Parts: sequence; structure tokens; C-alpha cells
Amino acid sequence: MADADFPKRTQEFRNRLAKSENKKETIDEILPEAFALVREAAKRNLGERHYDVQLIGGLALHSGKIAEMRTGEGKTLVAVLPAYLNALTGEGVHIITVNDYLSRIGAVLMGQVYNFLGLSVGVINSNNVSYLYDSKHKEEDKERDIVGEFKVVYDFLKPCSRKEAYGADVTYGTNHEYGFDYLRDNIAISVNDLVQRGHHYAIVDEVD
Repeated sequence: MADADFPKRTQEFRNRLAKSENKKETIDEILPEAFALVREAAKRNLGERHYDVQLIGGLALHSGKIAEMRTGEGKTLVAVLPAYLNALTGEGVHIITVNDYLSRIGAVLMGQVYNFLGLSVGVINSNNVSYLYDSKHKEEDKERDIVGEFKVVYDFLKPCSRKEAYGADVTYGTNHEYGFDYLRDNIAISVNDLVQRGHHYAIVDEVD
């Protein structure tokens, strides 16, 4: 397949799901093709090809089970498999991390794969800061450390509204921010003030 064919195949998967009355069944049917497409996309963009055991980890996560992996065994890469598959419904996928840094680095690293496949990626951070993955975006931002000021480069992360980040196919964020946004949505006065769009499928990093 040529590089340009990958987003076309993603659209093909989405069309097949749209015609199905039972999306869950159809998702399981296209799983082998979808996982194979993700594995090749990761190889072309990151130089990393999923091992068989990582594919099994992806199967476990898709089934709603816990995939226990040691540090360095590629949890971030494994999560792309079921995240891509479940994002094909267009209902959104949440990747839940333990801090802002992990959510940003996960979106930047794996955003290359999602973008190659034709999916959008959002990031939810604290202080009402949100981003969309943009392969062409370059920006320097200032943050304050306990020692003093330092510059952090947020390459490929374009600032956006909270609602736009939640509207992405895959959204990275922390458990705290997802929880607080859920609470804020429940006390919103207007429907226009809501930022989340439902809860379809989520992967929890470090679930223990």
C-alpha cells in the first residue's frame, strides 16, 4: 500500500461500520485488518513494528481486560491498536494517563501514527489548556518550575478549545481532568457550555 492509501482504508472501515446494525460485531470482524494497518503505520512512521505479544495486549484491551506489561514493553504503542479500532465508530476514544506530561508525550509520539491513518488527536491538560495534534505546528510555551522559569517546546500541539479536543477521534488526558470536566458539564447552564460528547471507549494507563 502507498502511504496515501492508509486514510482511505480508514474511511473504508468507517463505511463498513456505518452500514452495520451491530457495530460491536463488525468491529470484531475488521479487527485483524485494522490491527495489521496500525502495525504497518507504526513501522513506517516510528520504525517500530508491534511484536506478536503486543498484538495480544491490544486484543486484551479491546476486550475490556487488563494487559499487564513491564516498563519498556511498549504499553503506549500497544494502546494504539484498540484505540484506533474503537475510534472508527466516530464516537471518540479517551486515553487516560496519570499526568499532563504523559498525555502530551503520548499524543505527540502516537499522533504520528493516528495522523498517518487519517484520525485526529486531542489533548486535555490542567488549567483548562487543550491541544490538537498538528504535524506542522511549532510553538514555544513558558511554564514555571519550582526552581524558576524554563521554556518547553510543544511541537505538534496546537492550542484549541476544550470542546475541540474532546471532538477528536482520540483524546489524551489525565483522570483528574476527565473527571472535573464531567462534573463541570453536569452543572453547566447551557448545552453550548458542554465540552464532553459522551463516553464510548477508554483505555486507562497504569490502571492499578
